Amino acid sequence: MSDPRELLLAYLDYYRDTLLRKLDGLSETELRISRLPSGWTPLELLKHLAFVERRWLRWGFMGEHVDPVWGENDPETGKWSVGADESAESVRTLFREECAASRAIVSGARLADIARGGGRFGPGQPPALSWILFHVLQEYARHVGQLDVVRELADGATGE
Repeated sequence: MSDPRELLLAYLDYYRDTLLRKLDGLSETELRISRLPSGWTPLELLKHLAFVERRWLRWGFMGEHVDPVWGENDPETGKWSVGADESAESVRTLFREECAASRAIVSGARLADIARGGGRFGPGQPPALSWILFHVLQEYARHVGQLDVVRELADGATGE
């Protein structure tokens, strides 16, 4: 691939798919416990990335009113949270839905298009779609790398 748009979107989909694959095979218990001092769980990470998609593409780029914007954060602690009433499958569904919404937004836009006002970006110089997508890509790269370590600690699984 030599087209920057095609390359960027392919890498985003690669990381989205890799994230889900790394969660496959973890028990409900492993999805909901933390192995790190910071305390986040694999299921909380998945929910966080669903809201990353929502914040940066729907709220950020499109200027759409979305509620909640920070839905992965516990209102009292500000930390990522998944309620006991939220199943692993419901969080996966939320993630897939937000990714689908992002893909639909991007399919109708050019990389040079500027984010609309009224959402995440106020007056000033809102970023272009290319900047937003690169930011989302680096967010995935960082978090999927962290999940590599968590998965290895959980059951010894390494690699893709």
